[in-house]
Amino acid sequence: MPVLDRESSQDPKGGDGLPKLPLPALKDTLDMYLKCMKHLLTEDQYLKTLNIVKQFGAPGGLGELLQRKLTERRANQANWVYDYWLNDMYLNNRMALPVNSSPAIVFPQQSFRAPIDSLRFAAHLISGVLEYKSLLDSRALPVDYARGQLAGTPLCMEQYYRLFTSYRLPGAERDTLVAQESSVMPEPEHIIVACKNQFFVLDVVINFRRLKERDLLTQLEKIVRMAESEEERLPPIGILSSDGRKEWSESRCVLMRESTNRDSLDMIERCLCVVCLDEGSAPLLNDTNRALMMLHGGGVAKNGGNRWYDKPMQLIIGADGCCGVVCEHSPFEGIVLVQCTEYLLKYMVGSPSKLVRAASVSELPAPRRLRWKCTPEIHKLLSASADKLQRLVMNLDMKVHKFTDYGKEFIKKHKMSPDAYIQIALQLAYYRCHGRTVSTYESASIRRFQKGRVDNIRSATPEALLFVKAMTDGKFTSDPEKMEMLRSAITAQTKYTILAITGMGIDNHLLGLREIAKDMKIEKPEIFNDEAYRISNQFILSTSQVPTTVEMFCCYGPVVPNGYGVCYNPQSDHIIFCVSSFHESPQTSSAEFVKCLVEGLFDMGDLCNKCNPGSNSNKPTLTLEMQTQTEANWQNKTPQRSSNVSKSQQTVPQVQDRTSEDSNVDVQKQSISQ
Repeated sequence: MPVLDRESSQDPKGGDGLPKLPLPALKDTLDMYLKCMKHLLTEDQYLKTLNIVKQFGAPGGLGELLQRKLTERRANQANWVYDYWLNDMYLNNRMALPVNSSPAIVFPQQSFRAPIDSLRFAAHLISGVLEYKSLLDSRALPVDYARGQLAGTPLCMEQYYRLFTSYRLPGAERDTLVAQESSVMPEPEHIIVACKNQFFVLDVVINFRRLKERDLLTQLEKIVRMAESEEERLPPIGILSSDGRKEWSESRCVLMRESTNRDSLDMIERCLCVVCLDEGSAPLLNDTNRALMMLHGGGVAKNGGNRWYDKPMQLIIGADGCCGVVCEHSPFEGIVLVQCTEYLLKYMVGSPSKLVRAASVSELPAPRRLRWKCTPEIHKLLSASADKLQRLVMNLDMKVHKFTDYGKEFIKKHKMSPDAYIQIALQLAYYRCHGRTVSTYESASIRRFQKGRVDNIRSATPEALLFVKAMTDGKFTSDPEKMEMLRSAITAQTKYTILAITGMGIDNHLLGLREIAKDMKIEKPEIFNDEAYRISNQFILSTSQVPTTVEMFCCYGPVVPNGYGVCYNPQSDHIIFCVSSFHESPQTSSAEFVKCLVEGLFDMGDLCNKCNPGSNSNKPTLTLEMQTQTEANWQNKTPQRSSNVSKSQQTVPQVQDRTSEDSNVDVQKQSISQ
């Protein structure tokens, strides 16, 4: 039986009263591991893995010893897997943060008619941040409750309190997540504004008074004028934070030799957030190009140096209306970022801009430019980091697609979970592109438990494989049989989702067993050296549902060189997909994947209508005109990928608010690096 109790946390930040994360039974996890992997392995691989797993789980064996140690760990900690998971998922990862780890949220395209308009938008947005921060400081943020599967359960709120008080410090072998929560460290009362690759300190509290929006605008105008001064312009030090974590750690050590640099780093590391005032970037501001700008800034020639990637929250305001947020992912999950961002955008809609001139304007001290002493060694490091960022920019293959023929209401009418349905569509798309199925990651929130983060929903189920084969193998399978296979695949997906969100998934458990063996100085067990374990953790398809109630969308990069990152936002009558891959991989193409995904969604919709004609009120069938247009669009695509970005769907102008709708499974985006 799994270990589960109602021991409650005394954490005042949202864990109070929540149960501890359960520890699944060893046999349950090993049995599920074999089931998840059998159809992803060759027969020989599976037989070898079967023997290894049996030996590991044998009575009196190594597995039982490690399970006992995990049980003891669970008794002594609020969350037995949290530290293991945080290190494995993020802090041990040596890859650069942009694209590889940090997700972004893209706002609706803004219409700035003059430069002052973008600064007004920035001042209004900063006011929203300060308002949200005051909610956090006064512990007035309402508790989240689970939606979708097993709805109504209160969720741990701890992640919200890291939005503006944490920092990811680079390390040679492992990063450190620094939280400014002690009474010794004062709460941050300034933000950092990046403009033309320069960094400025903007105090948001002066003489114990929070700056009003008019004051903020005045200070931003001063910053822009200061940034335009050619003689005072300094090298783009922010580029260093875009490098690999080991390289950035080494560069930071070089910077720290100078007291001027130490002071500047300290101001950045202790700020509330970074506000990036970007210059105009892309000639064509479609959804895809705006997503690219959020993820990497367009490289050195554009806004790649106008960033500081170690800060959890970077608010980006482009002079051309390209706006959004990029976040450092280790302190919190995508749903926390979405909730905060939706608050900000709704604040900007519901709270009129307050730009009445304040009497205190003339008394405001000028913002301070951060100074850097740059030796020839630092210039050399900057050049190397810039080259690597440029390669990353050129390598990212992004495609944002708005599927408009139907949305989650159509799926609900056919009595299926929209999230499970979309996951099956992703399996079908990958199978059509590559002729096989692969380990798939879908993040599942485990915030029902103290300090809960995520576990993995393994969407590449045997039932999904049967369905996608029936849809693609050309053999005669009747529509009713296909429909039965689809429902079976959705049932399997939903069952695993419930396992994961209730703390009974296999990935965290296997990680815990592996890491407790390391803690005990035991040689790595054979189960974790097995080829099957490597395959199981190579998430070629890394996916996440990130639903929003405001007009915006989330995107992120792939987590392996030959993989796809797929973030999707299901709405009532449409679904937004953000598909990413790498140009350097000859095996992947984001455009081809989207093409197969769209075809699969139409095929699945047609299948539902044929087998359930009574639910045909919102039928997803292509008219001749639509089909011709779709084919024409894809005829211009070739399997070889190009760096050209196709025109995306029409964007919604300005910030818009939409009626809130519950998502169907409380899962959210999670970047993985295994």
